[in-house]
Amino acid sequence: MDRKQMCVANVRYKRPTADEAKRMKNLLGYLTYRDSRDQGAKMVVGQDRWVDRGLGKSVADIAHRCDDLRSKHVLAFSLVINPNPQLTAMIAAHRREQFVRELTEKTVADFFEARGLDTGCEMSYVLHHRLSDDPQAPGLTDPHTHVVLPGTVFSEEHGERVPLYFSQNKKVDHIAMLHAATEKNMAHLLERYIGPDWEQRFDHLEAVREQQRRIVEQPPHGKMPHEKDAETEWNVWCGVRRTDERHTALGYYRGYSVPTEDDPDAVRLEFRPLVSGLRHDEADVLARYFARTMNGDARMLHALAEQLKALRAGERAGLVAELREHGWDRPTTRSPEISFDIDF
Repeated sequence: MDRKQMCVANVRYKRPTADEAKRMKNLLGYLTYRDSRDQGAKMVVGQDRWVDRGLGKSVADIAHRCDDLRSKHVLAFSLVINPNPQLTAMIAAHRREQFVRELTEKTVADFFEARGLDTGCEMSYVLHHRLSDDPQAPGLTDPHTHVVLPGTVFSEEHGERVPLYFSQNKKVDHIAMLHAATEKNMAHLLERYIGPDWEQRFDHLEAVREQQRRIVEQPPHGKMPHEKDAETEWNVWCGVRRTDERHTALGYYRGYSVPTEDDPDAVRLEFRPLVSGLRHDEADVLARYFARTMNGDARMLHALAEQLKALRAGERAGLVAELREHGWDRPTTRSPEISFDIDF
């Protein structure tokens, strides 16, 4: 896999002005009481949200400490360390939080060590548990951390605190150093939490997805209007996309031509899931059935998906078994349609 896609790590800062100090407190409050823009945080009595590594464990403590340790130009820095949800999904659910915490602390420690600051730097961080908003795989757990650093750091060389800065130029690129520390620790921890074959397993997952996308090499199963362009229609293919090693989503691929000067045959292609959490084999069977039953009308896919989601687990298993009996587990089936109104 592309190692640069393993984890996002970015940096921002607040200036030491009255307005920025107010915004800083608002940000700290937001990070404390929310996991995302649309999700409130689950507060646990007796359990602090912030992990204190020298800056405090409350909004007031962190804001006051940052004010004490500010530099002339920086009140505080904020870092986001966000592992790729596709990789996080490969880790056992009960170990994901510890994985992200360990990744955060090791990455920050290694970053400052690489900069020659062996004593490290004070920080506090909060872990968020939002769900991914990736339209191709919505709802994946997406744990990540927000880290707060002060505007100064103690330097043994100078025997005092000096301004902390993040340079990005030809002479020194601290952002590249941060990314390098993140990638190194991601690879090391993935090997420990998943196994030495984690990369091969992820590449296999990607290879399966690429194979599933090849359904668009067939004639489209139908069309649907474009939401923003009344003169454009999407070509639609009913298909599947492997969500993780255990589950597959049933939905549709949609695409239309977007020719450019460099690539006159360019096509914009998207997958939109309709039913998630299916076993790989049952998703394949149902997709073949849906592709024929929609009869060229992409709107029918949504109706079929709603009927499928209304079935209980036993009813769905019975439907898939009956479809298999009629040959729908074979790509070239021409079997008659089967109603969802099956008497179990």
